[in-house]
Amino acid sequence: MELRLLTFNALFKGDVRPRMEAIGALLERSDYDVVCLQEVMAPAMARLLARLARSFPHRQYTGGTLVKGGLVLLSRRPIAERRFVRYPLTRPLRPELLMRKGVQVALLHTAAGPFAVLNTHLSANRDDDWSPRNRFSAVARAELATLAGALAAIPASVPAVVTGDLNLPRDAEALARFRAAAGLRDAMAGDERPTYRPTPQWPDPPAFDHVLLRGPVSASCELVLTDDAITLPDGRSVYLSDHYGVAASLRV
Repeated sequence: MELRLLTFNALFKGDVRPRMEAIGALLERSDYDVVCLQEVMAPAMARLLARLARSFPHRQYTGGTLVKGGLVLLSRRPIAERRFVRYPLTRPLRPELLMRKGVQVALLHTAAGPFAVLNTHLSANRDDDWSPRNRFSAVARAELATLAGALAAIPASVPAVVTGDLNLPRDAEALARFRAAAGLRDAMAGDERPTYRPTPQWPDPPAFDHVLLRGPVSASCELVLTDDAITLPDGRSVYLSDHYGVAASLRV
């Protein structure tokens, strides 16, 4: 059984509606079975994506004023079980806490049996310092512990993928310890390309977007949405996001 997956941080600010319209149209034309989006903060934007990507009849997002965690999951496969697990509120205090970050857990029906998809977005490290003693490394460890608990609640016999914007470089100690403790393999191990779009201010960012595997599942991954841009009514050209997408072909 092969499952095509996309994870993409869709960027919650700056020309949001036209970018979401372009993303929705792109998804409708795509061959993805399941799409994991982060930073879709407004419920109206989540509904817009659902309207435009009609061939994804199974959807997961919750929230009234804001979408919980900014997480939206769209699937062409039926979702048997779903839940949202919120991360603990931790210091330092920051506006990001309003996003109510956490993890979406979805159990999909597939030809090979149940398959678990965990879509998440961890807190950002505002110091760009991922050493163990940094104040935001403690935040990451607390959130990863909750993520590990959500994964452990899924029977070990069920293959799983943990994906999304983890806001941690591939070689961060907190992420390495999490992978080892949770029994996860990095589908992009050794890939040194960034998944955050380089800028003159940050010409060499790390990979923040990950595809982590549990159980009898393999994957081949590629960066996508790297050059995709739209032209706005005022003539400006903007990228779909400040992140690249990661497309994975998962095989069970």
